[in-house]
Amino acid sequence: MNHYTELLNYIKQLADSDPLVNKVTQGNAEEIDFNKMNLTPLVHISIGAGSFSNGSTVNLNVELAAVSVVDINKEVNTNEFYFNDNKVDNLNECLAILNRIWSRMATDFEKKNIVASENPSFDEIEGIGANALNGWNLSFSVEMPNKELSLCQYPIA
Repeated sequence: MNHYTELLNYIKQLADSDPLVNKVTQGNAEEIDFNKMNLTPLVHISIGAGSFSNGSTVNLNVELAAVSVVDINKEVNTNEFYFNDNKVDNLNECLAILNRIWSRMATDFEKKNIVASENPSFDEIEGIGANALNGWNLSFSVEMPNKELSLCQYPIA
């Protein structure tokens, strides 16, 4: 019955294996960039609310953020479309990271008898934390089998 830990470790393993990811963190969304020395891009895992359904499954809501530092060029702005920063590059790179992780999860979840959101949504993240990070936040839910618990196992008082 360690659904939370299993899911957290599984997502961490996927993020660690991505060639573009330099660091993986977890916890509340406010804790994404608590260290000014973080190497980016980084992936932050936040497993929030959840629910039990009929004793046979556990539902968990997951937010997976991929973010990087915006590098601003101090020279006079010569490009009115891209400006003098790497924001577009960061967004592209972070979206690729989340896309790879999600694609692997979607395949693996089926093998593990885990049901996940079919069409997860993602939102842009801009200017968060000590380093003013930007990237994407992917939100999805999973329904994991509760194989270890039997409703008949404990007497009702």
